Amino acid sequence: MTSMLDGCTPWPEGFVDRYWAAGHWRGTTLDSLLRGWALRYGPRTALVAGGTRVAYAALNRRVDRMAAGLRLLALRPGQRVVVQLPNVPEFVVTVFALMRAGAVPVLCPLTHRGPEVSHLVQVTQAVGYVGPSTYAGFDHTAMAADIAAGGPFLRRVFTLEAPGASSPYGGYTTDPSGCHYFPLDSLDAPPAPALPLSAGQVAFFLLSAAHGAAAGTAAPPLLVPRTHNDYAYQAGAAAEAVSLTEDDVYLAALPATSDFALGGPGIVGTLSVGGTVVLAEDPGPEACLAAIARERVTVTSVVPAVARRWLDALAAADQDTGPDADADVSADLGSLRLVQVGGAPPDRALGERLASVLGCRTQQVFGMAEGLFTLTRPADPDEAALATQGRPLSPDDEIRIVDTDGRDVPDGEPGELLARGPYTVRGYYRAPEHNARSFTGDGYFRTGTLARRTPGGHLVVTGPGPARGPLGR
Repeated sequence: MTSMLDGCTPWPEGFVDRYWAAGHWRGTTLDSLLRGWALRYGPRTALVAGGTRVAYAALNRRVDRMAAGLRLLALRPGQRVVVQLPNVPEFVVTVFALMRAGAVPVLCPLTHRGPEVSHLVQVTQAVGYVGPSTYAGFDHTAMAADIAAGGPFLRRVFTLEAPGASSPYGGYTTDPSGCHYFPLDSLDAPPAPALPLSAGQVAFFLLSAAHGAAAGTAAPPLLVPRTHNDYAYQAGAAAEAVSLTEDDVYLAALPATSDFALGGPGIVGTLSVGGTVVLAEDPGPEACLAAIARERVTVTSVVPAVARRWLDALAAADQDTGPDADADVSADLGSLRLVQVGGAPPDRALGERLASVLGCRTQQVFGMAEGLFTLTRPADPDEAALATQGRPLSPDDEIRIVDTDGRDVPDGEPGELLARGPYTVRGYYRAPEHNARSFTGDGYFRTGTLARRTPGGHLVVTGPGPARGPLGR
Protein backbone atom coordinates (compact mmCIF):
# COMPACT_ATOMS: atom_id res chain seq x y z
CA MET A 1 0.00 0.00 0.00
CA THR A 2 1.06 3.58 -0.66
CA SER A 3 2.77 5.18 2.34
CA MET A 4 0.77 8.04 3.84
CA LEU A 5 0.56 9.75 7.21
CA ASP A 6 -0.58 7.65 10.15
CA GLY A 7 -4.33 8.10 10.46
CA CYS A 8 -4.90 8.10 6.67
CA THR A 9 -6.44 5.33 4.58
CA PRO A 10 -4.26 4.50 1.53
CA TRP A 11 -5.47 3.25 -1.81
CA PRO A 12 -5.12 -0.55 -2.09
CA GLU A 13 -2.09 -1.71 -4.04
CA GLY A 14 -4.11 -2.91 -7.02
CA PHE A 15 -5.63 0.53 -7.49
CA VAL A 16 -2.23 2.19 -7.05
CA ASP A 17 -0.86 0.04 -9.88
CA ARG A 18 -3.88 0.85 -12.06
CA TYR A 19 -3.57 4.63 -11.62
CA TRP A 20 0.18 4.55 -12.27
CA ALA A 21 -0.28 2.41 -15.38
CA ALA A 22 -2.95 4.78 -16.70
CA GLY A 23 -0.57 7.73 -16.28
CA HIS A 24 -2.82 9.49 -13.78
CA TRP A 25 -0.18 9.44 -11.06
CA ARG A 26 3.32 10.54 -12.07
CA GLY A 27 5.35 10.68 -8.87
CA THR A 28 6.11 14.41 -8.78
CA THR A 29 5.28 16.55 -5.76
CA LEU A 30 3.34 19.78 -6.27
CA ASP A 31 6.26 21.94 -5.15
CA SER A 32 8.55 20.17 -7.62
CA LEU A 33 6.00 20.82 -10.34
CA LEU A 34 6.25 24.51 -9.46
CA ARG A 35 10.01 24.35 -10.09
CA GLY A 36 9.32 23.04 -13.57
CA TRP A 37 6.67 25.67 -14.25
CA ALA A 38 9.11 28.38 -13.17
CA LEU A 39 11.73 27.09 -15.61
CA ARG A 40 9.21 26.90 -18.44
CA TYR A 41 7.30 30.13 -17.84
CA GLY A 42 9.84 32.17 -15.80
CA PRO A 43 9.09 35.79 -16.84
CA ARG A 44 5.37 35.28 -17.34
CA THR A 45 2.99 36.64 -14.70
CA ALA A 46 1.86 33.92 -12.32
CA LEU A 47 -0.09 35.91 -9.71
CA VAL A 48 -1.91 39.24 -9.66
CA ALA A 49 -3.44 40.83 -6.58
CA GLY A 50 -4.42 44.47 -6.91
CA GLY A 51 -1.28 46.27 -7.98
CA THR A 52 1.01 43.34 -7.11
CA ARG A 53 2.27 41.12 -9.92
CA VAL A 54 4.48 38.07 -9.34
CA ALA A 55 6.29 36.25 -12.17
CA TYR A 56 6.72 32.46 -12.17
CA ALA A 57 10.46 32.66 -11.50
CA ALA A 58 9.92 35.12 -8.64
CA LEU A 59 7.17 32.94 -7.17
CA ASN A 60 9.46 29.92 -7.13
CA ARG A 61 12.28 31.95 -5.51
CA ARG A 62 9.94 33.20 -2.79
CA VAL A 63 8.76 29.65 -2.15
CA ASP A 64 12.37 28.44 -1.97
CA ARG A 65 13.39 31.14 0.51
CA MET A 66 10.32 30.73 2.71
CA ALA A 67 10.81 26.95 2.79
CA ALA A 68 14.41 27.49 3.90
CA GLY A 69 13.23 29.90 6.59
CA LEU A 70 10.75 27.34 7.87
CA ARG A 71 13.42 24.67 8.03
CA LEU A 72 15.70 27.02 10.00
CA LEU A 73 12.93 27.20 12.60
CA ALA A 74 13.14 23.40 12.93
CA LEU A 75 9.89 22.66 11.13
CA ARG A 76 10.22 18.97 10.33
CA PRO A 77 8.84 16.91 7.44
CA GLY A 78 5.40 15.55 8.18
CA GLN A 79 4.48 18.20 10.74
CA ARG A 80 1.18 19.99 10.20
CA VAL A 81 0.57 23.74 9.95
CA VAL A 82 -2.86 25.38 9.84
CA VAL A 83 -3.07 27.98 7.05
CA GLN A 84 -5.86 30.54 7.35
CA LEU A 85 -5.21 33.30 4.84
CA PRO A 86 -7.31 35.31 2.40
CA ASN A 87 -6.82 35.23 -1.38
CA VAL A 88 -3.45 36.96 -1.45
CA PRO A 89 -0.11 35.98 -3.02
CA GLU A 90 1.15 34.97 0.43
CA PHE A 91 -1.41 32.16 0.48
CA VAL A 92 0.08 30.56 -2.64
CA VAL A 93 3.66 31.14 -1.49
CA THR A 94 2.99 29.74 2.00
CA VAL A 95 1.22 26.59 0.85
CA PHE A 96 3.92 25.70 -1.67
CA ALA A 97 6.71 26.62 0.78
CA LEU A 98 5.28 24.39 3.49
CA MET A 99 5.07 21.50 1.03
CA ARG A 100 8.64 22.19 -0.11
CA ALA A 101 9.78 22.10 3.51
CA GLY A 102 8.05 18.73 3.87
CA ALA A 103 5.32 20.08 6.15
CA VAL A 104 1.60 19.49 5.56
CA PRO A 105 -0.66 22.56 5.27
CA VAL A 106 -4.13 22.30 6.79
CA LEU A 107 -6.22 24.66 4.66
CA CYS A 108 -8.71 26.43 6.90
CA PRO A 109 -11.42 28.85 5.72
CA LEU A 110 -10.87 32.41 6.88
CA THR A 111 -14.33 32.45 8.45
CA HIS A 112 -13.55 29.71 10.97
CA ARG A 113 -13.03 30.81 14.54
CA GLY A 114 -11.55 29.44 17.75
CA PRO A 115 -13.60 26.25 18.16
CA GLU A 116 -13.03 25.03 14.61
CA VAL A 117 -9.36 26.07 14.43
CA SER A 118 -8.64 24.57 17.84
CA HIS A 119 -10.21 21.31 16.69
CA LEU A 120 -7.98 21.27 13.61
CA VAL A 121 -4.90 21.90 15.75
CA GLN A 122 -5.83 19.11 18.14
CA VAL A 123 -6.70 16.49 15.52
CA THR A 124 -3.66 17.16 13.34
CA GLN A 125 -1.34 18.02 16.26
CA ALA A 126 -0.42 21.13 14.27
CA VAL A 127 2.77 22.79 15.45
CA GLY A 128 2.20 25.97 13.43
CA TYR A 129 -0.45 28.48 12.41
CA VAL A 130 -0.31 31.00 9.56
CA GLY A 131 -2.91 33.75 9.44
CA PRO A 132 -3.47 37.47 9.26
CA SER A 133 -2.68 39.41 12.39
CA THR A 134 -6.19 40.85 12.19
CA TYR A 135 -8.71 40.63 9.36
CA ALA A 136 -12.16 42.18 8.92
CA GLY A 137 -12.11 43.24 12.56
CA PHE A 138 -11.20 39.80 13.94
CA ASP A 139 -7.96 39.24 15.87
CA HIS A 140 -6.51 36.01 14.49
CA THR A 141 -3.32 36.33 16.51
CA ALA A 142 -5.24 36.49 19.78
CA MET A 143 -7.22 33.42 18.70
CA ALA A 144 -3.99 31.54 17.97
CA ALA A 145 -2.58 32.62 21.35
CA ASP A 146 -5.65 31.23 23.13
CA ILE A 147 -5.29 27.93 21.28
CA ALA A 148 -1.58 27.73 22.09
CA ALA A 149 -2.29 28.36 25.77
CA GLY A 150 -4.86 25.57 25.86
CA GLY A 151 -2.83 22.73 24.37
CA PRO A 152 0.61 21.26 23.89
CA PHE A 153 0.91 21.36 20.09
CA LEU A 154 0.81 24.88 18.64
CA ARG A 155 4.20 26.52 19.15
CA ARG A 156 4.79 28.74 16.10
CA VAL A 157 2.48 31.49 14.85
CA PHE A 158 3.29 33.36 11.62
CA THR A 159 1.28 36.53 11.06
CA LEU A 160 0.57 38.38 7.84
CA GLU A 161 0.45 42.10 8.49
CA ALA A 162 -1.52 44.59 6.42
CA PRO A 163 0.69 46.93 4.35
CA GLY A 164 2.13 49.63 6.60
CA ALA A 165 0.85 47.94 9.77
CA SER A 166 2.65 46.13 12.55
CA SER A 167 1.27 43.57 14.94
CA PRO A 168 0.52 44.74 18.50
CA TYR A 169 2.13 41.46 19.55
CA GLY A 170 5.41 42.53 18.01
CA GLY A 171 7.75 40.29 16.08
CA TYR A 172 9.96 37.44 17.25
CA THR A 173 8.18 37.17 20.61
CA THR A 174 7.39 34.26 22.91
CA ASP A 175 4.33 34.01 25.15
CA PRO A 176 4.11 32.31 28.59
CA SER A 177 2.93 29.04 26.99
CA GLY A 178 6.15 28.84 24.96
CA CYS A 179 4.54 29.75 21.64
CA HIS A 180 6.75 31.83 19.33
CA TYR A 181 5.37 34.61 17.10
CA PHE A 182 7.00 35.68 13.82
CA PRO A 183 6.02 38.04 11.01
CA LEU A 184 5.31 35.90 7.96
CA ASP A 185 7.68 37.97 5.84
CA SER A 186 10.54 37.11 8.20
CA LEU A 187 10.58 33.58 6.77
CA ASP A 188 13.42 34.28 4.38
CA ALA A 189 16.70 32.40 4.06
CA PRO A 190 19.07 31.21 1.32
CA PRO A 191 17.55 28.16 -0.39
CA ALA A 192 18.59 24.80 0.97
CA PRO A 193 19.02 21.51 -0.93
CA ALA A 194 15.74 19.90 -1.91
CA LEU A 195 14.29 17.32 0.45
CA PRO A 196 13.61 13.78 -0.84
CA LEU A 197 9.80 13.92 -0.68
CA SER A 198 7.30 11.31 -1.90
CA ALA A 199 4.37 12.18 -4.17
CA GLY A 200 2.39 9.44 -2.44
CA GLN A 201 2.45 11.41 0.81
CA VAL A 202 -0.25 13.85 1.90
CA ALA A 203 0.33 17.22 0.24
CA PHE A 204 -2.27 19.09 2.33
CA PHE A 205 -5.58 18.73 4.10
CA LEU A 206 -8.87 20.16 2.87
CA LEU A 207 -11.95 20.41 5.04
CA SER A 208 -15.04 18.42 4.15
CA ALA A 209 -18.05 20.51 3.16
CA ALA A 210 -20.27 17.47 3.64
CA HIS A 211 -19.90 17.54 7.41
CA GLY A 212 -19.44 19.76 10.39
CA ALA A 213 -19.67 23.52 10.53
CA ALA A 214 -19.62 23.86 6.76
CA ALA A 215 -22.76 21.71 6.60
CA GLY A 216 -24.57 23.81 9.17
CA THR A 217 -24.26 21.37 12.08
CA ALA A 218 -22.50 21.56 15.40
CA ALA A 219 -20.14 18.74 14.49
CA PRO A 220 -16.45 19.65 14.03
CA PRO A 221 -15.03 19.66 10.50
CA LEU A 222 -13.55 16.50 9.04
CA LEU A 223 -10.14 16.50 7.39
CA VAL A 224 -9.61 15.27 3.83
CA PRO A 225 -6.02 14.15 3.07
CA ARG A 226 -5.02 14.92 -0.54
CA THR A 227 -1.76 13.51 -1.86
CA HIS A 228 0.57 15.16 -4.38
CA ASN A 229 -0.22 12.42 -6.90
CA ASP A 230 -3.98 12.64 -6.72
CA TYR A 231 -4.22 16.44 -6.58
CA ALA A 232 -1.78 17.05 -9.41
CA TYR A 233 -3.89 14.70 -11.49
CA GLN A 234 -7.18 16.38 -10.56
CA ALA A 235 -5.96 19.92 -11.29
CA GLY A 236 -4.25 18.89 -14.52
CA ALA A 237 -7.25 16.91 -15.78
CA ALA A 238 -9.57 19.79 -14.93
CA ALA A 239 -7.29 22.21 -16.80
CA GLU A 240 -7.45 19.94 -19.83
CA ALA A 241 -11.24 19.64 -19.54
CA VAL A 242 -11.68 23.41 -19.78
CA SER A 243 -8.94 23.80 -22.43
CA LEU A 244 -6.75 26.05 -20.28
CA THR A 245 -3.63 27.47 -21.96
CA GLU A 246 -0.88 29.91 -21.04
CA ASP A 247 -3.01 32.67 -22.55
CA ASP A 248 -5.77 32.18 -19.97
CA VAL A 249 -6.28 34.42 -16.96
CA TYR A 250 -8.14 32.79 -14.07
CA LEU A 251 -9.96 34.87 -11.44
CA ALA A 252 -9.93 33.17 -8.02
CA ALA A 253 -13.07 34.82 -6.65
CA LEU A 254 -13.99 32.03 -4.23
CA PRO A 255 -11.81 31.23 -1.19
CA ALA A 256 -8.50 29.67 -2.22
CA THR A 257 -8.90 27.17 0.64
CA SER A 258 -11.78 25.56 -1.29
CA ASP A 259 -11.18 22.66 -3.67
CA PHE A 260 -13.12 24.44 -6.43
CA ALA A 261 -10.91 27.54 -6.48
CA LEU A 262 -7.69 25.66 -5.72
CA GLY A 263 -7.81 22.72 -8.11
CA GLY A 264 -10.90 22.64 -10.26
CA PRO A 265 -8.75 23.65 -12.29
CA GLY A 266 -8.41 26.79 -10.18
CA ILE A 267 -5.09 28.12 -9.01
CA VAL A 268 -3.04 24.93 -9.36
CA GLY A 269 -4.49 24.03 -12.77
CA THR A 270 -3.88 27.53 -14.12
CA LEU A 271 -0.26 27.56 -12.93
CA SER A 272 0.27 24.13 -14.48
CA VAL A 273 -0.29 25.56 -17.99
CA GLY A 274 1.52 28.88 -17.50
CA GLY A 275 -1.60 31.01 -17.15
CA THR A 276 -2.15 33.95 -14.81
CA VAL A 277 -4.07 33.75 -11.53
CA VAL A 278 -5.86 36.89 -10.36
CA LEU A 279 -6.59 36.74 -6.63
CA ALA A 280 -9.69 38.49 -5.28
CA GLU A 281 -10.25 38.76 -1.54
CA ASP A 282 -13.93 39.66 -1.97
CA PRO A 283 -16.24 37.75 -4.37
CA GLY A 284 -18.55 40.75 -4.62
CA PRO A 285 -19.32 42.29 -8.02
CA GLU A 286 -17.56 45.61 -7.44
CA ALA A 287 -14.11 44.06 -7.00
CA CYS A 288 -14.48 41.05 -9.27
CA LEU A 289 -16.10 42.64 -12.30
CA ALA A 290 -13.53 45.43 -12.23
CA ALA A 291 -10.74 42.81 -12.02
CA ILE A 292 -12.20 40.89 -14.98
CA ALA A 293 -12.11 44.03 -17.11
CA ARG A 294 -8.72 45.26 -15.89
CA GLU A 295 -6.85 41.95 -16.17
CA ARG A 296 -8.78 40.58 -19.17
CA VAL A 297 -9.88 37.52 -17.20
CA THR A 298 -10.93 34.57 -19.37
CA VAL A 299 -12.08 31.98 -16.81
CA THR A 300 -13.57 32.15 -13.34
CA SER A 301 -15.51 30.01 -10.86
CA VAL A 302 -18.55 31.06 -8.84
CA VAL A 303 -21.31 29.60 -6.72
CA PRO A 304 -24.93 30.43 -7.64
CA ALA A 305 -25.29 33.09 -4.94
CA VAL A 306 -22.22 34.96 -6.21
CA ALA A 307 -23.41 34.63 -9.82
CA ARG A 308 -26.73 36.23 -8.91
CA ARG A 309 -24.97 39.12 -7.15
CA TRP A 310 -22.85 39.78 -10.25
CA LEU A 311 -25.87 39.65 -12.56
CA ASP A 312 -27.95 41.90 -10.31
CA ALA A 313 -25.10 44.42 -10.14
CA LEU A 314 -24.78 44.42 -13.93
CA ALA A 315 -28.53 44.89 -14.33
CA ALA A 316 -28.50 47.80 -11.90
CA ALA A 317 -25.53 49.36 -13.71
CA ASP A 318 -27.36 49.08 -17.03
CA GLN A 319 -30.26 51.03 -15.59
CA ASP A 320 -27.99 53.71 -14.13
CA THR A 321 -26.43 55.51 -17.10
CA GLY A 322 -25.93 58.88 -15.46
CA PRO A 323 -22.63 60.58 -14.66
CA ASP A 324 -22.48 58.82 -11.27
CA ALA A 325 -22.88 55.34 -12.73
CA ASP A 326 -20.51 52.71 -11.34
CA ALA A 327 -17.93 52.31 -14.10
CA ASP A 328 -16.29 49.38 -12.32
CA VAL A 329 -19.47 47.29 -12.39
CA SER A 330 -20.42 48.14 -15.95
CA ALA A 331 -16.88 47.60 -17.28
CA ASP A 332 -16.13 45.53 -20.38
CA LEU A 333 -16.35 41.80 -19.63
CA GLY A 334 -15.76 40.67 -23.21
CA SER A 335 -12.58 38.76 -22.33
CA LEU A 336 -14.55 36.08 -20.44
CA ARG A 337 -14.84 32.79 -22.29
CA LEU A 338 -15.96 30.48 -19.46
CA VAL A 339 -17.73 30.81 -16.10
CA GLN A 340 -17.85 27.68 -13.97
CA VAL A 341 -20.81 27.39 -11.61
CA GLY A 342 -20.54 24.94 -8.72
CA GLY A 343 -21.11 24.52 -5.01
CA ALA A 344 -24.82 23.90 -5.59
CA PRO A 345 -26.77 23.09 -8.76
CA PRO A 346 -27.93 26.35 -10.39
CA ASP A 347 -31.46 26.54 -11.72
CA ARG A 348 -31.78 26.50 -15.47
CA ALA A 349 -32.84 30.15 -15.60
CA LEU A 350 -29.61 31.23 -13.87
CA GLY A 351 -27.47 29.34 -16.36
CA GLU A 352 -29.31 30.86 -19.30
CA ARG A 353 -29.08 34.34 -17.78
CA LEU A 354 -25.33 34.01 -17.14
CA ALA A 355 -24.64 32.97 -20.72
CA SER A 356 -26.82 35.78 -22.10
CA VAL A 357 -25.56 38.64 -19.92
CA LEU A 358 -21.87 37.71 -19.79
CA GLY A 359 -21.75 36.57 -23.40
CA CYS A 360 -19.67 33.49 -22.63
CA ARG A 361 -20.03 29.77 -22.10
CA THR A 362 -21.10 28.52 -18.68
CA GLN A 363 -20.09 25.19 -17.21
CA GLN A 364 -21.84 23.30 -14.44
CA VAL A 365 -19.50 21.69 -11.92
CA PHE A 366 -20.13 19.31 -9.04
CA GLY A 367 -17.18 18.64 -6.80
CA MET A 368 -16.26 17.67 -3.28
CA ALA A 369 -13.12 18.07 -1.21
CA GLU A 370 -13.11 14.28 -0.94
CA GLY A 371 -12.37 14.14 -4.63
CA LEU A 372 -15.27 13.39 -7.00
CA PHE A 373 -15.45 16.02 -9.74
CA THR A 374 -18.05 16.16 -12.54
CA LEU A 375 -18.51 18.86 -15.15
CA THR A 376 -20.30 19.59 -18.39
CA ARG A 377 -18.26 19.66 -21.59
CA PRO A 378 -18.16 22.18 -24.48
CA ALA A 379 -19.68 19.67 -26.90
CA ASP A 380 -22.63 18.84 -24.64
CA PRO A 381 -26.07 19.64 -26.08
CA ASP A 382 -27.89 22.56 -24.46
CA GLU A 383 -30.16 20.29 -22.45
CA ALA A 384 -27.23 18.52 -20.82
CA ALA A 385 -25.25 21.74 -20.34
CA LEU A 386 -28.13 23.55 -18.62
CA ALA A 387 -29.88 20.74 -16.77
CA THR A 388 -27.10 18.40 -15.57
CA GLN A 389 -23.88 18.54 -13.57
CA GLY A 390 -21.98 16.81 -16.34
CA ARG A 391 -19.87 13.68 -16.46
CA PRO A 392 -16.99 12.52 -14.24
CA LEU A 393 -13.60 14.13 -14.75
CA SER A 394 -11.60 10.91 -15.08
CA PRO A 395 -12.13 7.83 -17.25
CA ASP A 396 -11.23 5.87 -14.11
CA ASP A 397 -13.91 7.49 -11.95
CA GLU A 398 -16.27 4.72 -10.87
CA ILE A 399 -19.78 5.94 -10.14
CA ARG A 400 -22.66 4.11 -8.50
CA ILE A 401 -26.17 5.35 -7.65
CA VAL A 402 -27.79 3.17 -5.02
CA ASP A 403 -31.00 2.84 -3.04
CA THR A 404 -31.25 2.79 0.75
CA ASP A 405 -30.29 -0.90 0.74
CA GLY A 406 -27.12 -0.24 -1.27
CA ARG A 407 -28.47 -1.74 -4.51
CA ASP A 408 -27.74 -0.02 -7.82
CA VAL A 409 -30.73 1.75 -9.33
CA PRO A 410 -31.50 2.02 -13.08
CA ASP A 411 -30.55 5.14 -15.05
CA GLY A 412 -33.10 7.87 -14.47
CA GLU A 413 -33.92 6.72 -10.94
CA PRO A 414 -32.67 8.79 -7.97
CA GLY A 415 -30.39 7.34 -5.35
CA GLU A 416 -27.31 8.10 -3.28
CA LEU A 417 -24.19 8.93 -5.29
CA LEU A 418 -21.13 6.76 -4.56
CA ALA A 419 -17.71 7.24 -6.10
CA ARG A 420 -14.14 5.97 -6.12
CA GLY A 421 -11.25 6.88 -8.38
CA PRO A 422 -7.69 8.17 -8.73
CA TYR A 423 -8.36 11.43 -6.86
CA THR A 424 -11.16 10.37 -4.47
CA VAL A 425 -9.87 9.64 -0.98
CA ARG A 426 -10.40 6.35 0.81
CA GLY A 427 -11.00 7.85 4.26
CA TYR A 428 -10.99 10.94 6.44
CA TYR A 429 -8.02 11.68 8.68
CA ARG A 430 -8.17 10.11 12.15
CA ALA A 431 -11.92 9.54 11.91
CA PRO A 432 -12.53 5.76 11.97
CA GLU A 433 -16.19 6.02 13.02
CA HIS A 434 -16.98 8.44 10.22
CA ASN A 435 -15.07 6.29 7.76
CA ALA A 436 -17.15 3.24 8.69
CA ARG A 437 -20.28 5.17 7.73
CA SER A 438 -18.94 7.20 4.80
CA PHE A 439 -17.04 4.52 2.84
CA THR A 440 -18.19 1.13 1.65
CA GLY A 441 -16.18 -2.00 2.25
CA ASP A 442 -14.93 -1.92 -1.33
CA GLY A 443 -13.76 1.69 -1.10
CA TYR A 444 -16.62 3.75 -2.54
CA PHE A 445 -17.13 7.17 -0.96
CA ARG A 446 -20.75 7.64 0.11
CA THR A 447 -21.22 11.29 -0.86
CA GLY A 448 -24.47 11.82 1.03
CA THR A 449 -25.84 13.38 -2.17
CA LEU A 450 -28.92 12.26 -4.08
CA ALA A 451 -28.49 12.09 -7.85
CA ARG A 452 -29.72 10.33 -10.96
CA ARG A 453 -27.90 9.39 -14.13
CA THR A 454 -29.21 10.20 -17.59
CA PRO A 455 -29.01 7.66 -20.43
CA GLY A 456 -26.15 9.77 -21.83
CA GLY A 457 -24.12 9.30 -18.62
CA HIS A 458 -24.64 12.80 -17.21
CA LEU A 459 -25.35 13.27 -13.50
CA VAL A 460 -28.22 15.33 -12.13
CA VAL A 461 -27.78 16.24 -8.48
CA THR A 462 -31.20 16.38 -6.82
CA GLY A 463 -30.42 17.09 -3.16
CA PRO A 464 -28.86 15.82 0.06
CA GLY A 465 -29.11 12.14 0.84
CA PRO A 466 -30.58 10.48 3.92
CA ALA A 467 -28.82 10.75 7.27
CA ARG A 468 -27.10 7.59 8.46
CA GLY A 469 -27.07 7.27 12.18
CA PRO A 470 -25.93 9.73 14.89
CA LEU A 471 -23.15 11.17 12.72
CA GLY A 472 -25.69 12.47 10.22
CA ARG A 473 -24.21 10.32 7.47
